[in-house]
Amino acid sequence: MNKYVKIGIVVLVVVLTVVVYWRYFFVFSEGVKAGNLNYFEKKGFVFKTWEGRLVQEGFQSPSAGALQSNEFRFSAKGEDVAQKLERASGRFVELRYREYLHPVPWRGASSYVVIEVLDVGESKKDTDGPPFN
Repeated sequence: MNKYVKIGIVVLVVVLTVVVYWRYFFVFSEGVKAGNLNYFEKKGFVFKTWEGRLVQEGFQSPSAGALQSNEFRFSAKGEDVAQKLERASGRFVELRYREYLHPVPWRGASSYVVIEVLDVGESKKDTDGPPFN
């Protein structure tokens, strides 16, 4: 009986480890989004994380006759990404991101985590400007 309890505990620990990894650390998708940086701020009660919102060009609507802007809410990874985005509010930016299935408090409030700032322009129309370093 003792042997089966030990095997059961090992199986339970392995299953819980896989479930936690899948829900919180598995990268579901990666990509690039571009648009105007609406806001970027550091917030949180215990874990202070960088959170922002990107408003993308164009409008989409689930119903005819209504307008809805495309918003991309994200968290930023690392101080180097945060420093670049802090100085880019209101400007056109291109961001490389990773999407996780669920957020964790120390990574940010969003499932989308920006890992790199590819480019910062002056406006939506000026995408040929020098990269923001």
